[in-house]
Amino acid sequence: MASPVAERTAPAPTPQLQKGEARRRRRFPWFVYVGLLPLFALLGVLAYYPAVSGIYHSFFDWRPGFDSPFVGLENYRTMFADELWWDSFKNLGYIFLVSVTVMWFFPLLAAELVISLKSERLQFVFRTVLIFPLAFPGVVTVLVWSFIFDPNDGMLNQALNAIGLDSLAHNWVGDPATALPALLVIGFPWVASLPFLVFLTALQNIPKEVLEAASLDGCGRLRRVFSIDLPLMAAQMKLLFFLATISVLQFGFAAYLVTGGGPDNATQVPVLRMIGVAFEGSDWGYAATLSSTLFVITALLSGALTLIRRKENSDVRAL
Repeated sequence: MASPVAERTAPAPTPQLQKGEARRRRRFPWFVYVGLLPLFALLGVLAYYPAVSGIYHSFFDWRPGFDSPFVGLENYRTMFADELWWDSFKNLGYIFLVSVTVMWFFPLLAAELVISLKSERLQFVFRTVLIFPLAFPGVVTVLVWSFIFDPNDGMLNQALNAIGLDSLAHNWVGDPATALPALLVIGFPWVASLPFLVFLTALQNIPKEVLEAASLDGCGRLRRVFSIDLPLMAAQMKLLFFLATISVLQFGFAAYLVTGGGPDNATQVPVLRMIGVAFEGSDWGYAATLSSTLFVITALLSGALTLIRRKENSDVRAL
């Protein structure tokens, strides 16, 4: 071990060594940018170009392969007068409310039950069983539920008939009063989902010291959920809220396969309205207007939520 005297008398680094180290620090990481070039090229061709093209063609009476005269803001005037387009956002509000309440309750309950198991092996088994359905294609899940809702041979109506509740059996996705709730039931109990993984990971990262201290203070299991678990999962829940907002704005996959927006537009959402205008009405310019508007709304909400999270993070760091 070097003595303090030796350390004090050690020669200082020469200017040549200092310059060499500075050059190594300032070396341009060209390999990183070269590696990112293919990614940026694909994003430009497959993501940014279609978005810019849609905004551009929203100002035209767009007819792919034919003359497309410039119409200015005419498509946007049509959009503001389109009652079906704006009514579809009402369904989105209902979908969003259910998504961040009911569809979060069961994943949170499952995560709390799994984390409460004392055996790590059992935790692993139940976690795997609950997550495994995520590997199934989404279209398979939707089609299975469409068979369940079938008015003639569907499992739901057959079960109601079997227990003597045949008066309740009817066309669930064919009735405007039940079509949208039936769509939201698809995937019940919604455990094999991203919220379950996020909640479970957050619970696993809670320090054991905190839980032991709460137990010594006589904190019960239910009180722990509201006093410890949920407050410590605030950041994860904000992330899920952000993702739910984006997901709901793009909702339409299940509705397209099961109801097509019907009956009587009861399950109409902006994405389906846009698809209907494009492929059924062949009004590509107006469809580009709707898609551009939805893109702008999504971008503004994403930017606002990102700024809010960044401000909150900066406030926390300031403390």
